[in-house]
Amino acid sequence: MQQLRPLTLGEILDRTAELYRRNFVLFAGIAAIFAGMMLAIQLFHLLVLRLSGYPHIAPHLEWVSAVSAVVQMLAIVLIAGLSIAATTRAVAWVYLGHPASIAGAVRSVMPRKGRYIWLMTITFFRAWAPMALLYVIAAVLMLRTLPHGFFINPAVAQQTGQNPEAFGPFIVGVLAMAPFFIAAIVYGVWMSLRLSLGVPAAVVEDLPATRALKRSVELAKGSLGRIFVLGLLVYAVDIIVGIVLSIPFLFETFRHHGVPSLAMLSWQQVASFITDSLIGPIYATGLTLFYYDQRIRKEGFDIEWMMRAAGLEASPEAASAAALSQPPESSSIEPA
Repeated sequence: MQQLRPLTLGEILDRTAELYRRNFVLFAGIAAIFAGMMLAIQLFHLLVLRLSGYPHIAPHLEWVSAVSAVVQMLAIVLIAGLSIAATTRAVAWVYLGHPASIAGAVRSVMPRKGRYIWLMTITFFRAWAPMALLYVIAAVLMLRTLPHGFFINPAVAQQTGQNPEAFGPFIVGVLAMAPFFIAAIVYGVWMSLRLSLGVPAAVVEDLPATRALKRSVELAKGSLGRIFVLGLLVYAVDIIVGIVLSIPFLFETFRHHGVPSLAMLSWQQVASFITDSLIGPIYATGLTLFYYDQRIRKEGFDIEWMMRAAGLEASPEAASAAALSQPPESSSIEPA
């Protein structure tokens, strides 16, 4: 069990790395289960592309690949929410000195999977609704200014690329929308930081989605900058690993004039699976540590936990929270 006390940003980052290193198999194993689900969905999308005639998709089949892409994106967002919840559950057990296992963490989130999916849905729309609206506007602009099938059919994109003048109206429209995109990104990041502790609150305190998000806003206040640094560092690592794993894909795409083969697209999805399995747990681990750190700073959670260890419960609510923090006996959980 870690010593419970207020931590500096550097100490949280150090403990995040330490927990991840000592429990690598546990955290990466949890992430790999859900990343495998996402990989299956992505490969199914590639199968749809193949059946549609990729890379020369017929105009009357372009809507099939477009619908498949949208469904793929939504499914991945929802599965990612379950992955974060399961990882958070495991981190909470390990951090407080409880035994944990891959199977136990995954089983613990399944009874409340609807809650976590709804929480991620609300979080996404609260933070990124303006950006989504701008994307819709950009899509309309694209359809009106670029050749039909430009972003769906690689053959059309390749032909259009040989005529730079075709991009003129689209580029002018995008530049005009640039300030709005920047504002939407700033708002999305700010709101995401405020809601970033929603999953730990929902998992540890067994709160419904809306209450967990309100709890996140209260707890995250005063530490948005620290949480942003964590996210920035994890994002940088994710980008570096992603680039390294994508080198064969980039080389193949360049060699085939911007039209990668389905084999290379499959490798790209496998590379994404590896990245999600290895890097995804780091951010969830850091957020869980921030959640406990904010409770220690604002609510004296360290004192409350010492009272629990001594058999002195401050209130029925505290006793209930303590029970939720324990791994279920029926899970047959083995120490990590």
